[in-house]
Amino acid sequence: MSFMDKVLRFFRKKDAVVLPADEKGEVVIEVKDLVMEFKVSKDKIDTLKEYVIRTIKRNKKEKQKIRILDGVSFNVHKGERIGILGFNGAGKSTLLRIIAGIYEPTEGSIKIKGKLAPLLELSAGFDKNYTGKNNVYLNGAFLSMDEEFIKEKYDEIVEFSELGEFINYPVKNYSKGMKSKLGFSIATAVNPDILIIDEILAVGDIKFKQKSSAKLKDMMKSGATVLFVSHALMDILEICNRCIWLENGKIIMDGDTKEVIDAYVERSKKK
Repeated sequence: MSFMDKVLRFFRKKDAVVLPADEKGEVVIEVKDLVMEFKVSKDKIDTLKEYVIRTIKRNKKEKQKIRILDGVSFNVHKGERIGILGFNGAGKSTLLRIIAGIYEPTEGSIKIKGKLAPLLELSAGFDKNYTGKNNVYLNGAFLSMDEEFIKEKYDEIVEFSELGEFINYPVKNYSKGMKSKLGFSIATAVNPDILIIDEILAVGDIKFKQKSSAKLKDMMKSGATVLFVSHALMDILEICNRCIWLENGKIIMDGDTKEVIDAYVERSKKK
């Protein structure tokens, strides 16, 4: 029996619960007709000199538009835990970044009700020349926290990050794990209504992984709505009560977690 067959058999033994429409909570995220395009240059320019010459001569080729998301629409109800599946390049991470406000969509609209805690690139927004302390305020502002709130939560953030005196050192001297610890501690300082997670379930060393994983589970148990992108199907099955499958920027399937994963695994066998 192949690995995929074993996974599929495991999934079919699991029970997933999806609430009927009339029992779901209020809509906290409304995604409507979402389109995201990026411009990619058709030119292959290998040197700065060539780039300057081509620019002066105005003979650079026009940029090509690549459509990453193509008319995506769905609603998220309060308390739902939604897994987002898709093969590489399907548009999963782009979708989360638009919802988190990092990207501006080309077309369409998003309405969000509640406080967001985006766990995406945990060190995004850090200035490597600033100290960890400075970056707590900088990254907190990036996540729409006001200064008074950051002051109130500062000691808690530092304690959870386990950085100790390193909080007063420039971030450029931090290891990747230290930056992840600090980013995670800042992002989870709020009591969010909505958690947006891109692959990150736990960060840092073994001890911190246990602590960060426990904190995320506590946040989920408190009723936080969750959007979770992952290639780890076991994690999605364990956490999520609904699943959306993206392919080529479009929703292929949206519904019961087990049913969507069954179909996704079957499709993966044919690729």
